[in-house]
Amino acid sequence: MNGVHDMGGMAGLGELDPRPDAALFHEAWEGRVLGLTLAAAAWGRWTLDRSRLYREMIPGPRYLGISYYERWFAALAALLVDTGLVSATEVRTGHADPGAETAAPPLVAAQVGAVLARGAPTSRTLHAPPRFALGDSVRARNLHPPGHTRLPRYVRGRRGEISHLHGGHVFPDCNAHGQGEHPQALYQVRFAAPELWGPNARAADAVYLDLWEDYLEPA
Repeated sequence: MNGVHDMGGMAGLGELDPRPDAALFHEAWEGRVLGLTLAAAAWGRWTLDRSRLYREMIPGPRYLGISYYERWFAALAALLVDTGLVSATEVRTGHADPGAETAAPPLVAAQVGAVLARGAPTSRTLHAPPRFALGDSVRARNLHPPGHTRLPRYVRGRRGEISHLHGGHVFPDCNAHGQGEHPQALYQVRFAAPELWGPNARAADAVYLDLWEDYLEPA
């Protein structure tokens, strides 16, 4: 969807300030939000792509006015309510409903390390050959879907070149909406900086994006 979360290529949002040696969390509650998100996801009521969709659904003014992990928490609360794991009253009050059904958690603290190490690979077997090959010239389609997509606005309609083939992967646009995984070929595409930003960009610079087959067409 075309929301404020898609900030790539936008000016006026401040400079990037990478700090490789900084703490993982600015405050202790941020780590708790990450832990809550992982624990709740273990129930299997939603996918990673759906959790991203819920963060993107936060209204623009609110999205810009809260921090990164506040967005995570807001999306998690909405997911918990929408999937019936908690009620809106429980979220609002911070207290469990004494009459609600309880169940053993699917993920306990002792299991977290192994679960994180295993990850959640999205690679899948393809039942048809990829449409594009290494070195092919392609164009990112000018798509504006109303739901979740991993196709950034700034690259739509721009020409690039296939620089790597990743094989088959879950298609997030479908998976986020409960429509199944629909795996398809995933490509790394190189876009020359002047193609994206015009003649003032350095010709030697480039942006590399991982894009699914449905996002691309022959140039």
